Amino acid sequence: MPKQVDHEGRRRRIAEAVCLLVDEHGLEGVTLRDVATRAEVSMGAVQRCFRTKEEMLLAALAHVGERVTARVRNRLTAGPAQSAATELGLVAGEVALLREEHRAEARIWLAFVAGAAVNPALAATLRSSYAALEELVVRLVAEAAGGGSALGGATAGGGPAAGGSALGGAAVDRAVDARTEARTLLALADGLTAHVLVGHRTVAEAEEVLHTHLAGLWARC
Repeated sequence: MPKQVDHEGRRRRIAEAVCLLVDEHGLEGVTLRDVATRAEVSMGAVQRCFRTKEEMLLAALAHVGERVTARVRNRLTAGPAQSAATELGLVAGEVALLREEHRAEARIWLAFVAGAAVNPALAATLRSSYAALEELVVRLVAEAAGGGSALGGATAGGGPAAGGSALGGAAVDRAVDARTEARTLLALADGLTAHVLVGHRTVAEAEEVLHTHLAGLWARC
């Protein structure tokens, strides 16, 4: 009987190998031969999974995003029920990749962000990841502010959400505010990732910046 190949498992191994090489050498340092060696598969196996280097990079970027998303989900569900405000703090901390054990992920993520500035395919994948995070943070801000879910109030483009129920003026205002706050928080988290990575801020300083911003958010709510 022919040996069964776990194609999805192989793709994940290759994506992880790409991530390790990006961490060590940047996007330009990723080669087919090195990926095959690191993933412990043949170059032919790599080419059967991914036709081009760009496909490999896109898979690796998705792999990093999935790891962060899974960690956020675990933090939100592993413990007892928590307030939306507490959950938002956990999400912000995870997204910022501040802890030492996440430093490699921070380097990989920023390498992809830099590459996305000149690569439309990478940029599209990053936009999708940011959009999903934004929806989560919008919901948590709205719930913490006592305004219910904001997802029916305003879309990322500011228009009415498709299929959403009609809301009163005050509810719409809360939804718009929640989205603005979500965008601000995600931008802050991204900036802190870079500041810690280059040594401009310590982890403790970055965490204090996040804490101060969130305290100000709750005061405004």
